[in-house]
Amino acid sequence: MKKTPCIYRRHSSLFHSNILMEYQGEIDSKRRIHSQYNHTDSCKLARWTSKQCYQFMSARPWQHVLDFYSDAVHGHSSLFDLFPSLTNIVHGDTLIPEVYDRNELKNVSCGEKSESGRWARVTFKIVVSYHGGSFDGWQRQPGLNTVQGLVEKALGRFVDEKKAQLLKEKCKPLEGCVLVAGRTDKGVSALRQVSSFYTWRKDVKHCDIEDAINNAAPGKLGVVSISEVSRAFHPNFSAKWRRYLYIFPFSDQENGEQNCENEHNCEIFCSSENHGKEENEYGEHIGKENVENVVFVDDEPEGERKPITFTICRVNQLLRQLEGKLLSYKMFARDTPTSRNVGPPTECFVYHARAAEFRLPCSEGRRVMCIELVANRFLRKMVRVLVATSIREAAAGADKDALLKLMDATSRRATAPPAPAEGLCLVDVGYTEFDPKGCLIP
Repeated sequence: MKKTPCIYRRHSSLFHSNILMEYQGEIDSKRRIHSQYNHTDSCKLARWTSKQCYQFMSARPWQHVLDFYSDAVHGHSSLFDLFPSLTNIVHGDTLIPEVYDRNELKNVSCGEKSESGRWARVTFKIVVSYHGGSFDGWQRQPGLNTVQGLVEKALGRFVDEKKAQLLKEKCKPLEGCVLVAGRTDKGVSALRQVSSFYTWRKDVKHCDIEDAINNAAPGKLGVVSISEVSRAFHPNFSAKWRRYLYIFPFSDQENGEQNCENEHNCEIFCSSENHGKEENEYGEHIGKENVENVVFVDDEPEGERKPITFTICRVNQLLRQLEGKLLSYKMFARDTPTSRNVGPPTECFVYHARAAEFRLPCSEGRRVMCIELVANRFLRKMVRVLVATSIREAAAGADKDALLKLMDATSRRATAPPAPAEGLCLVDVGYTEFDPKGCLIP
C-alpha cells in the first residue's frame, strides 16, 4: 500500500487549519461585544449609551400614539386635530391638494404617440392609509401579514386575461403587481401612501378597486383616493419629496421639564440586569445576522450620572441645521449593503426638519413632541435614527451642529439606535416642487 506523500499531507493539514481558523474567526466576530463609540467632544460623558437610549425611548406610552394613528386611518381623527393651524393652509380633509392629482405629470404624456403595446394599458394611482401596528411592514414577505400582500391579492380580480393565464401556467396565485412610493417597516403607519397598479382591461372602475382594497382588512387598511394617471407615472421615481411625522409621547411622570433648559436635572441611569446579554435596539435578543448593527457597552461604570431630560427647542435647533443641505446620511442608515455606504446613493436633500410640542386629541391631551421631516428620499431607518440621535444629543447638551458633525463619523455606532417604529408615520408624498407653506410645523 502506497504511503501518502509528505507534501500532500502537509498541504492538506494547512488547508484544514485555515478552514478552522476562518470558522473560528466568524464565530468570534459574531460573539464579540462592541464598545461605545469614542466621541471626542465635551459632551462625551453626558451622552447616553445605546442601551440607555433604548431604555429611554421604550419607556413611553406608545399605545396612545398607536391609538391616534388608528383613529386617523379610521377617519375618526385627523392631523387637523393635532395641528389646528392646518385649517388655514390645507383645503378640504386631505393633505395633498386636488391640484396635485390633476396636474401630476401632465406633460409626461405629451410624447406618447400610440395607444398600442405598453401605452394601451391603464395605470391607476392608488393612495392608501394603514395602521402600522396591524401589519408586518409594507413589503411582501412569505408567511407574514404585509400591506403589499393584501393589496396585490385584492387587485387580482382586475388582472387582464393574458396575465391571468401566464400566472396560471406558472402555478402562481392570481394577484396584481403594485409599485409603491416607499416601503415602510413593521409598525410604521401611513396616511397617504402612494402606489400604482396597471391593467390592460378597460372596464375597471375606481369604486370596484376601492371596495376590493377596503374589504381586504377593514379598519386597518383603506383607500384614500384613486385616480387614473399617465402611463409613465412611477410612485417612487416620480416623487420629488416625502413627508414623515414622528410623535414622541411623554410619560405621566414627565412634567414641563422638556420645555426649558435644566442643566442640573440628572439621575442615576442604571443598566438593567440583562446588561450583558446581546439585544437589538428594542431590547430583544438578536440573531447573528444583525449583530453588526447593534452597539453594546461592556465598560460603562455602574451608576454613572447622566441627564434624563431634554428640551424640545434644542431638538428643533439640531434638526434645523439639516435643512437645505445635500448630505450623505450613511451614518444614520441601518441594514443597508456595504456598497451603499459611499457615494451618491447615500445622499439626501432635507427640505424641512422641525420639532415642536403638541397635544394628542385623544388620551386627555397627552403632551407629545412632533418631529416633521421632509426630504427627497430617505435611507433605511434613517428617520428613526435621526429622531433618536437628536434626542440623545439634546439631552447631552451638544452643540447645535452635532448632527452635522456625526456625518463625518467613522462608524454607525456614533449615532443612536433607531427609535421605536410605533411613533413613525408616512404622511404624504409629493410630485410637485416642495412648498414650505404646506408644512405641518412652521
